[in-house]
Amino acid sequence: MKTQKSGKQHMRYRELSDKYGSLVRIGPNTLTTSDPELIRRMSAARSVYRRSDWYTGMRVDPHLDNILSELDTDVHDKRRAKMAGAYAGRENPQLEKDVDDQLASWMNLIRTKYISNGDSLKPMDIALQAQYFTLDVITSLAYGRAFGYLARDEDIYDYIKLAEEFVSTAAPIVGVTPIQNFLYRSGLIFKIAPNPEDPKGFGRLMAEAKASVNERYGADAKERQDMIGAFVRNGIPQKQIEAELLLQIIAGSDTTASAIRSTLLRLLTSPRVLAKLREEVDAAVAEGRVSSPIQQKESKELPYLQAIVKEGLRINPPFLGQVAKQVPAGGDTYNGIYLPGGTHIGHNVYALQRLPIFGTDIDTFRPERWLEGDHETTREMEKIVELVFGYGRWSCMGKNVAYLEMDKVYFELLRHFDFDVVNAEKPWSSQNFNIWMQHEFFVRVTERNVSKAR
Repeated sequence: MKTQKSGKQHMRYRELSDKYGSLVRIGPNTLTTSDPELIRRMSAARSVYRRSDWYTGMRVDPHLDNILSELDTDVHDKRRAKMAGAYAGRENPQLEKDVDDQLASWMNLIRTKYISNGDSLKPMDIALQAQYFTLDVITSLAYGRAFGYLARDEDIYDYIKLAEEFVSTAAPIVGVTPIQNFLYRSGLIFKIAPNPEDPKGFGRLMAEAKASVNERYGADAKERQDMIGAFVRNGIPQKQIEAELLLQIIAGSDTTASAIRSTLLRLLTSPRVLAKLREEVDAAVAEGRVSSPIQQKESKELPYLQAIVKEGLRINPPFLGQVAKQVPAGGDTYNGIYLPGGTHIGHNVYALQRLPIFGTDIDTFRPERWLEGDHETTREMEKIVELVFGYGRWSCMGKNVAYLEMDKVYFELLRHFDFDVVNAEKPWSSQNFNIWMQHEFFVRVTERNVSKAR
C-alpha cells in the first residue's frame, strides 16, 4: 500500500525487477513479472489463467461489472465479442471523422485563445488540453456527441479535478483483496463511490451516461452510428451499456491523454528529435503525400512519426496497474519455477519497456532505435511495446482508437504550430497512481507558416 500511495510505484517495481529478475514477489500471494512470454502465456485466448480479484477495483459503478472488472472469463469473452465491432470501427464508420472533428476543435481553440506574439505570452497547459481532446473524442464516439471540453475550454463538472482526487486516494487499496472485500461486504463502497445524484465529478457523468442510453430506448428511440448504437444492436442490456460507457470515460481519455502529453514532453525537450520530425512533417505536406487533416493510412507511411509513437509508449507506458492474473487451481510451472494455484501475477509494465532488447540507452527518448535494427529484433520490440495495451483476450479494446488519436495529434500540432516549454527546469508535475497525474505543462505557442496539404 505504501508503494502504491507514493506516486512512484513504477520506479519501485522496476528497481525490484533490476535486482531480483523478471519474476518478483511483492506480496504474500502476489508476484509481478516483466517477462513478455509469461504475460502472453497468462493472457492468451486459450489460457487457463483467469483474472484475479485485482480487477474488482476497476468497477466504476459499484453495482455492476464492466468489461474491465468482469472476473467470469466466459461472460467477459461473450460480451467482448459483442462490443468489438464498435471499437474497431466496423459498426462505427464515423470513427476517424469524429477524431478529425475534435482535432479541428483543438486547433481552433489554440488559434483563438493561445497564440503568443512577440512579448505577448499566452501560456497553454497542454497537459490539460490533451485531456480535453481525448474526453471530447471518447464522448463523441461513445455518446454520439462531444461533451464540449474544448469548446468551453474548461473542466466540465470538475470531472478531471475530482476524478484525480479520487484515484490518488483509492490507489493504495486497488488490488488489495481483503480491503476491497470489506468495502463491498460492509456496504461502505456504496456510500463513498460516485453517485448519479452528485452535481459534479464522475457522479454527474454517470447521470449523463444514463440519460444518453435512455434516449436509445422507448417509442421515440433513434438508431445512431456510434458506440451506444452498436451495443444496442448487439443485444447488450441497457444497464450494462451504462456501465461500459462509464469505463470508456476513464479508459478512453486518461490513458491516451497521458500518452500524448508524455510524448509531447519528450519531443519538445529533445531539439534533435523535434527537428527531425518537423522535417518529415514538412516534406510530407510539401510533396502532397498527406491530407488535411492527415488520415491514419497516410500516417503509417511516415517512419519517423511511427517511431515516435512507439517510443512514447515505451518510455512512459500510459497505464501501470498490475492487472494481475491468477494461476489455475492445479498450479503451473514456467521456466522451471513452480507457481502454486491461486497465486496472483501482475504485469511490471515499466520494467518490461526497459528490457535489454531496447538497447543500452533504455531511459533515453530515442526514436531511432525503431529504425536501425534488423526486422526480427524490431518486430519483437514492437510486440513488447504492444503489451502496454495488454494481450490476447484481455487486451485493451480501445487500442485502435488510441493509435488513431496519436497518429494524428503529433503530426497536426507540429504541422501548424511551434511550441516552447515555458519552464524548462520544471516543465510539469507528474505522479503515477496506476494512471498518470500530469499537470502544469505550460507551453508558448506560435503559428507556423507551412504550405497547406492537398
